[in-house]
Amino acid sequence: MRELAARSGVSHTTISMIERDAVSPTIDTLQAILDALGSRLAEFLGGIQQGAGSPFYPAAELPEIGNPETISYRLIGLNHPYRSFQFLKESYAVGADSGELLSHVAQEAGYVVSGRVEVTVGEATRELQAGDGYYFDSRQPHRFRNAGKTPAEIVSAISPPSY
Repeated sequence: MRELAARSGVSHTTISMIERDAVSPTIDTLQAILDALGSRLAEFLGGIQQGAGSPFYPAAELPEIGNPETISYRLIGLNHPYRSFQFLKESYAVGADSGELLSHVAQEAGYVVSGRVEVTVGEATRELQAGDGYYFDSRQPHRFRNAGKTPAEIVSAISPPSY
């Protein structure tokens, strides 16, 4: 338990309380523990099965991991065995904003399918429109905002996956 605490950055007391079902971990705490164990949140929550699954994912089977009223993130291939990147269809309502600058260990790339999206990466900000794309190291603080008067859509990939 102490080794897991050291590897995850979560106190051994907290891990013990989680183990005894005395507290429920936050998503961030759970992610830190799973990272230390070499697992992913999607695998933990979704129960990825070994072996090959279907290569096709109908719209009804794309789990929503965002908020469909503001910023929708539809995850493609959640249960694909050995998934090495996160592939998303993102939809931004008019005025939607991802909030404060965030960073994580990954790389992100995306393609604006429709609308206008303001993307900030580090000190740089650019308004992208349909047909434009981006690719950056996600350790740089970043955020997304719908800068247009219509909903915006992006298709993106993140590696390694966080969900």
